[in-house]
Amino acid sequence: MNYFELFEIPVQLQVDKSVLPRKYFELSRRYHPDFFVNGTSEEQALALERSALLNKAFQTFQHPDDTIRYVLSLKGMLEEEEKFTLPPEFLMEVMEINESMMEMEEEDPGLSGAISRLEAEIYSPVKAIIEQYRDEMATEADLLAVKEYYFKKKYIDRIRKQHNSNSGMI
Repeated sequence: MNYFELFEIPVQLQVDKSVLPRKYFELSRRYHPDFFVNGTSEEQALALERSALLNKAFQTFQHPDDTIRYVLSLKGMLEEEEKFTLPPEFLMEVMEINESMMEMEEEDPGLSGAISRLEAEIYSPVKAIIEQYRDEMATEADLLAVKEYYFKKKYIDRIRKQHNSNSGMI
């Protein structure tokens, strides 16, 4: 059973967070191991498994990047510790931003703007795919575009995190 089946929602790249808590608590009550103390050992094991899966699913759905990673993995498009080759022009732009950050003594608002601009630039081509994803209509090309976005976003997040830690921000 995958996370979407467990939550009884269609596979999607952007989960509606407004319905998650209610559904989570409903499923928590349904699968909580304490309700199966008088059940068979199989029922107890299943409840424990579903309860753990429910917690992992809820955590994954709370973070958009984790949800994208999960769907890509579910679709066989992403492997654990995969090394994905990004376009050289993107890597050059990231390298230039990173070098600018290393040369800075203090926070540069222009650099934060460059990071945000790059983030918007990489999201733009996949915006419709992510926001309107329908599992039955998604093509391999759609998923590959989302995969490239996912890896680009990881680079940008690393730069932002490094920038924030170097400038004393958390």
